[in-house]
Amino acid sequence: MKHTVLASALFAAIMLSACDKPTVVNVPAPTPTPTTTIVVPGPAGAPGAPGAPGTDGAKGEPGKTGDSTTVIVTPPPAPRN
Repeated sequence: MKHTVLASALFAAIMLSACDKPTVVNVPAPTPTPTTTIVVPGPAGAPGAPGAPGTDGAKGEPGKTGDSTTVIVTPPPAPRN
């Protein structure tokens, strides 16, 4: 009797777990495609006033001649970003 109840409970558990459960797939709604606006430039305007003239920078002193034959070449400065 003990084995019959145990076997029926085991059989019922196996049969209930073997049921086919449908899978629910949620399909998202299609997103509307945004409309594109093409911007066309208008006619060119009048030219602006000319800028102010630049000023001359400070002048350096002339170099001195040395007594050695060593030439030192300095690399150009790194470009700014």
